[in-house]
Amino acid sequence: MKLLLCTDMDRTVIPNGHQLEAPEARQNFRQFCADPSVTLVYVTGRHRQLVQDAIKEFELPSPDYAITDVGTRIYQIRDDQQWQLMRDWEVEIDQGWINLEPRSVLDLLSGIHGIRLQEESKQNPHKISFYIDLEKLNEATCLARVSERLESLKCAVNKIWSIDETSQTGLLDILPSRANKLHAIEFLQAHLNYAADEVIFAGDSGNDLEVLISKVPSVLVANATDDLKQQTLKIVQSKGTEKQFYLAENLEGYSGHYSAGVLQGVFHYRPEFEQRYLKGL
Repeated sequence: MKLLLCTDMDRTVIPNGHQLEAPEARQNFRQFCADPSVTLVYVTGRHRQLVQDAIKEFELPSPDYAITDVGTRIYQIRDDQQWQLMRDWEVEIDQGWINLEPRSVLDLLSGIHGIRLQEESKQNPHKISFYIDLEKLNEATCLARVSERLESLKCAVNKIWSIDETSQTGLLDILPSRANKLHAIEFLQAHLNYAADEVIFAGDSGNDLEVLISKVPSVLVANATDDLKQQTLKIVQSKGTEKQFYLAENLEGYSGHYSAGVLQGVFHYRPEFEQRYLKGL
């Protein structure tokens, strides 16, 4: 009996959305993740320092692994709390990206009105990140213009779009085609030898969509936007992955927001963990 629990951070286990967090939700989450049969993985767009800052600020459980920078970095967190970068993952995603200079991407996209480069701390050799002014560019227009500009590179890239709900700012990440949250989870799953039904992912936003609609058992927390809920439900129905998707709900006495929604989804897929958790209370 074991579980590889992979979860997004912001507005998933971090209660920094508009909705209220249930009392003791994070305490319950910390207690659940303390179970030695649970391997906790944070899967986030944050870079390492911001992950560490969030763990401290929001009193989150320390993870065993962290997939950061929108899937471009994987760290193992050792018992002494040292973060060890998994170089095998960098080799994996570098294929097809070796001849690409980030400067070339910047030069091609700098002329698009409404796109602004993010801070240096949010960039790395496999991730080029931009802020998008949503008053000037919507998702479809932005991605179409970016794709058109990048055609001349003759290089496959992965374009990840999401929205920071708190600031209403668009976020765009340009990554190697192999670099994404789904592939990173599958890479770690294989590396750690977990079966398909021993992995669960939880998320809340557009950059989690590729995992939410996949064959990985996934949870969309209740505080996600209605648009994302409808979009995800529509896609999983067309792909035939409804059984691998769970939409957390706000039930009587049982919140579906944030970490409470994560646990609700875990117990949906793995009820034996709920019984084990309740016995430990």
